[in-house]
Amino acid sequence: MLAKITSKNQLTLPKQVVDALGKPSHFEVEVDGDRLVLTPSRPGSANAVRRKLQALGLQESDVADAVGWARTK
Repeated sequence: MLAKITSKNQLTLPKQVVDALGKPSHFEVEVDGDRLVLTPSRPGSANAVRRKLQALGLQESDVADAVGWARTK
């Protein structure tokens, strides 16, 4: 299946693809070599947050420290 990218960098996904994935509204986007990888995502979901923290190399203690710091301001 082909998908076209517009001059504004917008990509339209084929309806069949979106329907097969349960009509997600958001996707995580990654580049793997010369491939674009789209993974359905729910913004704000706990798993998405965990993946982002892991990708950034942050630990639970880093988050706790940041929350503690923010509460003192």
